[in-house]
Amino acid sequence: MSLQDFIAELDSLAGEAQDAFTGAADRDALEAARVEFLGAKAGRLKAVQKGMGKVDKTDKPAAGQKLNSVKKAIEQAFEQATGRLSASDGKAKQDAFDVTLPGTPVRVGRLHPITQTIDRMKEIMGRLGFSAVEGPEIEDDWHNFEALNIPLSHPARDPLDNFYLSTATKTAGAGAGPDGKPLLLRSQTSTVQIRVMEQCIANAVASGAQPPVRIVSLGRVYRPDTADATHYPMFHQIEGLLVDKGVTMADLKSVLRMFCQSYYKRDTDDGSQEDVHIRFRPSFFPFTEPSVEVDINWQGGWMEIGGAGMVDPNVLRAVGYDPEEVTGFAFGMGVERIAMRQHNITDIRDLYTNDVRFLAQF
Repeated sequence: MSLQDFIAELDSLAGEAQDAFTGAADRDALEAARVEFLGAKAGRLKAVQKGMGKVDKTDKPAAGQKLNSVKKAIEQAFEQATGRLSASDGKAKQDAFDVTLPGTPVRVGRLHPITQTIDRMKEIMGRLGFSAVEGPEIEDDWHNFEALNIPLSHPARDPLDNFYLSTATKTAGAGAGPDGKPLLLRSQTSTVQIRVMEQCIANAVASGAQPPVRIVSLGRVYRPDTADATHYPMFHQIEGLLVDKGVTMADLKSVLRMFCQSYYKRDTDDGSQEDVHIRFRPSFFPFTEPSVEVDINWQGGWMEIGGAGMVDPNVLRAVGYDPEEVTGFAFGMGVERIAMRQHNITDIRDLYTNDVRFLAQF
């Protein structure tokens, strides 16, 4: 075969391939053209390439150069056709999009039911004149026990009932407070009451006046309880304190009734508000005298939600108040139990399993 015949055959092949790729209306047609011209085994370019064996030896370099240029031109034509069809597909999809359809909703997070409960409590107590305060979760013996009138012999100090951070009691060191006694995770938010009253006394000394104390503290407390339907080793408390002149037990009962009525109020079918039944039972706490347990009616029975009472005179003296001049009341309630009552939750452990299916209800 002469060089001229070989080149003419390549030019003809390139033109046909260009026309086939340009005329392909869809991807199937383009793929069929690719197999016809660029197929590895039966492609027409492959067949023409075999004709180089018939070209004179002196003409083979020129024939090979022409073959490479034609092969490159055919491959470029195929790539251009591929890009053309891709752009066409994208435009078709864009044209098919209905902008009037509603968008895909974005899944957003929400507050945990305990956080919702705490925020609601702060809002109610704020309307009753109480300010929210915070305190440390790691406490010393003075604030967690001694200032709260809990003597060394009291069973509440038992290591089996507290999370102590150290057993060292003689010298202050790692895990020990200023007095050398071990630190612990606070077992009650009453510790915040002591810190606030100490601060108020310090401010009173500086200013010459003793303003009343009206605060609530909400936070985590820790007790090594066995987890069951109503107990958990870590839970939340709301602690309230009012210290002023002339504070009585009647003030305490009124505040707690108003709180429960505001928190659990619900409209009935006749337009009135459903009454919330609470009761007070005599009890004992080292830091209040007299003391009561507070129960709320739930699922046909009574559930304890906390304790309360008049601040013990020894507690007032411990922080620097004169119990002959001022009196006060204190109360503490379990946040989880209040949330359970509100949402009809029967097991406190459900609040801490982090099951999204459960949490999505609130």
